[in-house]
Amino acid sequence: MVALHALTLFVSAALLFLVQPLFARLVLPLLGGSPAVWNTAMVFYQAVLLAGYAYAHSSTSRLGVRRQAAWHLLVLLVPLFLLPIAIPTGWTPPASANPAGWLVALMVVAVGAPFFAISTTSPVVQTWFASSPHTRAADPYFLYAASNLGSLLALVAYPLWIEPHLTLATQTKLWSAGYLLLVLFVGACAIRLWRTPHVAVNRPRDGLARRGATPPPLPPGRRTTWVLLSFAPSSLLLGVTTYLSSEVAVIPLLWIIPLALYLLTFVLVFSRRALVPRPLLARTLPLAVVALVMTLNLRATQPIAGLMALHLVVFLLATLLCHARLAAERPEPVHLTEFYLWLSVGGVLGGLFNALLAPLIFNSVAEYPLALLLAVYFALSSTHNPSVNASAAPDTPESSTAKATPHERIQVLLAPALLGLLTGGLIIVAARANLTDGPASAALIFGLPTLLAYFLSRHALRFVLGLGAILFAGSFYHGERGQTLHAERSFFGVHRVARDPSGEYHLLAHGQTLHGRQSLAPDRAREPLTYYHRTGPIGQILAHHATDPRQAVAVVGLGAGSLASYARPGQPWTFFEIDPVVEKIARDPRYFTYLRDTPATLRVVIGDARLTLAGAADGSFELLVLDAFSSDAIPLHLVTREALALYRHKLTPTGLLACHISNLHLDLEPVFARLARDAGWLALVRDDTDDATIAATPGKSPSIWLVMAQTASPLGPLTSDPRWQPARESPSLAVWTDDHSSLLPVFRWR
Repeated sequence: MVALHALTLFVSAALLFLVQPLFARLVLPLLGGSPAVWNTAMVFYQAVLLAGYAYAHSSTSRLGVRRQAAWHLLVLLVPLFLLPIAIPTGWTPPASANPAGWLVALMVVAVGAPFFAISTTSPVVQTWFASSPHTRAADPYFLYAASNLGSLLALVAYPLWIEPHLTLATQTKLWSAGYLLLVLFVGACAIRLWRTPHVAVNRPRDGLARRGATPPPLPPGRRTTWVLLSFAPSSLLLGVTTYLSSEVAVIPLLWIIPLALYLLTFVLVFSRRALVPRPLLARTLPLAVVALVMTLNLRATQPIAGLMALHLVVFLLATLLCHARLAAERPEPVHLTEFYLWLSVGGVLGGLFNALLAPLIFNSVAEYPLALLLAVYFALSSTHNPSVNASAAPDTPESSTAKATPHERIQVLLAPALLGLLTGGLIIVAARANLTDGPASAALIFGLPTLLAYFLSRHALRFVLGLGAILFAGSFYHGERGQTLHAERSFFGVHRVARDPSGEYHLLAHGQTLHGRQSLAPDRAREPLTYYHRTGPIGQILAHHATDPRQAVAVVGLGAGSLASYARPGQPWTFFEIDPVVEKIARDPRYFTYLRDTPATLRVVIGDARLTLAGAADGSFELLVLDAFSSDAIPLHLVTREALALYRHKLTPTGLLACHISNLHLDLEPVFARLARDAGWLALVRDDTDDATIAATPGKSPSIWLVMAQTASPLGPLTSDPRWQPARESPSLAVWTDDHSSLLPVFRWR
């Protein structure tokens, strides 16, 4: 019996975690790789999951497990008529309006029913098991570990095996087969339920009371406990993922690691045996958090491996302690479905806060340190306060101070306030002493306050308030990144304009990715810098191609507008940019003047490039520049057979396609080489990453560019330049299409 129920939950959770990336890949050609698409989808999935848990709680409470089993089989059978998952015919996103509402409606139609049905399975099947006479039925929560194990394996399997080897069409068919298998498993569980003697689902876990005894009502505050202890890790999960992928390491598929650790914590804390040494973890967490706060204030980006390990260790420790406390405070089986319902409420609130609210109220990834401090407080409050038990809600900062006397309140707030003042004072002293910005000076500024904060760790509230005060004061420290002139956040990320420490340049950065630099010297203000330098590959391309002012140029990706410096007077240039905030910054003469000073007839089209470019007339452009692949979230739908066909239609017969393929972690050269061979195009690559040349050229950055043309004629002098070589192919790499592509084969494993 246990094996059947565990296998059912394993399959259910695996399908749940497979359908999410599967549907994202299906909708990619319609809406592109916008983070807003994923954020909207995540909120939808969490909302449907909450609805599924609400159904499980309501139907079980009203119908009883035996009648509910029959009803639940009907709920599972209905989606069979809607499979396989596909984008319905005739669904196209709005051309100008926000597509969020359209996407939600599409998801309801395309994937809503099966996702809802699967989301109900875990609490329902656990309730069925709890009503059986099995010896483990009095504490069925260990089955939650099997469920999360299925989620974990599916999460890892999709990018590592499924996506690289299976087309989307095959994936949808196999997922449908998996859903049918789940229906059979659930049916077997229902038959087992109907054939076994009925036992009330209210047996205490401790076995001290008789079977059938009515359990006590939930203590006051218990539901609040469940929500808070699930909200904090949920928010922390999204926060650490966003921070790592933008501020530390621009690595594709990085989001898998925090999510895998998050799922692993559920597996550990809900296992049959106690696998989480809470006292040891509680002693380790303050040390790790203090070290992490130090690196946050240092704005450290190296060494990448060490920093990632520190962030992930703190995330794992805090999440483990929060979830271990959740597992310890799980209710009697009669309240099982309600328990999962409130856990889902906390998860949804965490997702809403990070995905929708934070981008509106913060101009940085401020939700990460906030969620970190909240999770640390909840993780440590019970271990540092023996009076906190399973029947009491976790102390919040408000409740803790409300219980204290005025003198105690002053004591709680005084030390953190002094730490914040000390940190601010050291920053001011360092600035007036003209200490050189760098790791050494930053360590001197933040080392003492952070060390003093550790001595507050025996008091959870005082500890987190002290760390919060240090982080707040540290936000006024400029560091090696230079003085921040402007920061603005959208669904697409945090954009930061800074004056570099030398005072010679303005910089535009998106996390750790540099998207533009302009000299403040008047005689160099119109000089394209970084990857767009005149001595670089794109400078050479624009020196010999599209030189006639009548020939139109299109650029995918605006950045600071550096490429506009190459335009001839009156030449039509069109930039395709997905984020309106980028255009706003590029057009602001306080920061950048490339667009203001260009002699071109220039326009910026806002929207996903593949969709907006499709609206241009065929044969419009003599040169098309793709400059959208330097970060981790490369738009895969711009590198497919179908995308190349679109570019061919928009280019003139002598047109040239120039692609900026610089990327620390992805080798995109063989991808474009395979596309070129498939389409019968010629492709050349210039690797301009020689350190000596870069160091001798002020303002220049290393870059790799690839050019493609239908014939050799448009390539002109590039064909005889030894710096340009035929694009390197990989015999094992399949051509990318809208139906099949994978980052894994081109990942740089070094």
